[in-house]
Amino acid sequence: MMLKSSFSNARSALPFIIPALLLIVLFVFLPIVFNLYYSMFRWSAFDMNGEFVGLDYYTKLFRDPVFYIALKNNSLYAVISLLFQVGGGLVIAAILEEKIIRRWQPFFRTVFFMPAVISISVVGLMWQLLYNPDIGLINGALKAIGHNDWARSWLGDSKTAIYAVVAVSQWQYTGYMTMLFLIAMHKIPGELYEAAMMDGASRIRTFFHITIPQLKEMILVGSMITVIGAFKVFDEVYVMTFGGPGRSTEVLGTMLYRAAFRNDEMGYASSIGTVIFAITLLLSLLQMRISKTGREV
Repeated sequence: MMLKSSFSNARSALPFIIPALLLIVLFVFLPIVFNLYYSMFRWSAFDMNGEFVGLDYYTKLFRDPVFYIALKNNSLYAVISLLFQVGGGLVIAAILEEKIIRRWQPFFRTVFFMPAVISISVVGLMWQLLYNPDIGLINGALKAIGHNDWARSWLGDSKTAIYAVVAVSQWQYTGYMTMLFLIAMHKIPGELYEAAMMDGASRIRTFFHITIPQLKEMILVGSMITVIGAFKVFDEVYVMTFGGPGRSTEVLGTMLYRAAFRNDEMGYASSIGTVIFAITLLLSLLQMRISKTGREV
């Protein structure tokens, strides 16, 4: 009887699931398959009659030294973003949940979240001005406190340019992650903290033994969003440096754009897109396996 009821519920749910499934197949899975197919042809935006080249573009990509520069920059982007956006966002959210600061929480929530809603073009131009070696606020502040030797062309120096771009991303999105963690923290039963306090647990111990385990799923989601975003990053780099100086801030996104719309190598750009998809898929599966999500709370 129960089996029959479950089967009936599944059949009644099908009309709601099928349209969404068709949309996902049409706009997500089919483009992935077509991208893989087109990566095996030499073709351009002006001539769709491609020449089959097999895996030649993948061989070319893995022999291209710029690919490894881009891969290193994307990895650096991911590691720093995990540290600041996920780790920093979690700590900031825990501080904002403290009773002493909670009354000011709406103000701090607004302040931290505001950068996330600003257009990346505006953010890029604003930080270009801040990083300006002659009139920028950062060099001006360093000189004001007597560190003239620390002042430099942050975006013009190949040693500091990638860190300068990554720092902008942390400024913009740490508040967004903080908001996600705050929402998740509001769902933690207060009785857990009360019981821990009665047992004499400190704030730090409750943070590590109650807050973090209770936020495990949200931490995983935040980590996946951050890592996938780090390997898909394009606009920050494009607006601020376009991969320069030289190719020092090149990422996979700008490399793909350069191949597709500057060099008109659509097949090569498709192969880069396929590699980006493979990397983000593998990292997502790895994170889910490490966190054992769904198996325990």
